Amino acid sequence: MVSEPSPNDGPPDAVLVARCLAGNDRHAFNALVRRHQGAVRALLRRLTKGDDAWADDLAQETFIQAHRKLDQFRGDARFGTWLYRVAYNIFLMAVRSRRPEESLDDEQPEAAVEDGSALQPEADAADMQMDLAQAMKCLSPAERAVIAQCYYLDRSHEEAAFALDCPVGTVKSHISRAKQKLKMYLQVWEPSTL
Repeated sequence: MVSEPSPNDGPPDAVLVARCLAGNDRHAFNALVRRHQGAVRALLRRLTKGDDAWADDLAQETFIQAHRKLDQFRGDARFGTWLYRVAYNIFLMAVRSRRPEESLDDEQPEAAVEDGSALQPEADAADMQMDLAQAMKCLSPAERAVIAQCYYLDRSHEEAAFALDCPVGTVKSHISRAKQKLKMYLQVWEPSTL
């Protein structure tokens, strides 16, 4: 989970944004980048199914666009939430511009393990994390986006809806579908009832 910067990390985001807008203060924008780059990259890595190079390219484009469009930040939400919205829009544009054979949705989910014998109950957390990462790849881009917003970035449904530019009901629907899919793919991790 990625947490918001603490107040002790320097001036609040709103002050840094105001300094950027007032005088094109590069130091203020650099502070915003340093403060949010880890969370933006983490979000994009989840959306790109762990493709670090592609996620880093998208993160770079996110900050370029954020700098260009900083005057469009109205302060209705936290700066980080607005930035995640920019990142998500950059991701969607990149997915749309990819050739059909490279589409993220073209991959078929790997077959689920039919018997629980392949995974022992004593499997360690690393195995579970790998299975979760694999299961996340089976979700649609929209489902991955809401899971990343609400669970990895610990955003409320309202904040996720703002960041993803969709209604709150849509966020809830995507979460519900994503949970159902993840439960199916990760059923081997459910404790056995005797």
